[in-house]
Amino acid sequence: MSELPTTPKLTARQQQILTLIQTAIARTGAPPTRAEIASELGFKSANAAEEHLQALARKGVIELLSGTSRGIRLRSEDLRSINAARQLTLPGLAQLALPLIGRVAAGSPILAQEHVDQTYHVESSLFARQPDYLLRVRGMSMRDAGIMDGDLLAVQSTREARNGQIVVARLGDDVTVKRFMRHPDHIELIAENPDYRSIVVSNDEPFEIEGLAVGLIRNSFVI
Repeated sequence: MSELPTTPKLTARQQQILTLIQTAIARTGAPPTRAEIASELGFKSANAAEEHLQALARKGVIELLSGTSRGIRLRSEDLRSINAARQLTLPGLAQLALPLIGRVAAGSPILAQEHVDQTYHVESSLFARQPDYLLRVRGMSMRDAGIMDGDLLAVQSTREARNGQIVVARLGDDVTVKRFMRHPDHIELIAENPDYRSIVVSNDEPFEIEGLAVGLIRNSFVI
């Protein structure tokens, strides 16, 4: 009879970093950078955060992707244990019926019925903030935030966002996913891939926030 795999034993600091990664992904849809981990936990440099991340990777809890500032991915085994723990602590699991939005027609509301490709039923407990719909990601402009072409981005409908959050924004007739940054005289929509330029929107140009990224679904796992 084969033994069940055991959960790797983490130090208190490693568990703290893992929790920080999980919280960041749930809140913004993307893992933190090494610098953000260092700042949050009071490390003197990003190298200290990198050492702890390497230790977590050796224990099989996370996967590190080279060449990206946010190249941290939770292992599927860890995702399953997280979801199982949530199910054990929540007596009544509500399912969300989330419409999957395909291509958005120019000038029409993003949740218009003609844009809905299908509906996904997922547990509400999988998200720290409740999403209203799923948007299929097209392109690799947000690669370094861990958002890949073909991913399903969980989006909460809102017209407001804080600097640094990943948003779904409408620019005239186009809809895009970018990191939001408001400046005194313009808005910057930052791509998380050096091959793509950020988008600068002046105050007199048409612009509207459609929603906030609150999670990611890839290969049947919630990230």
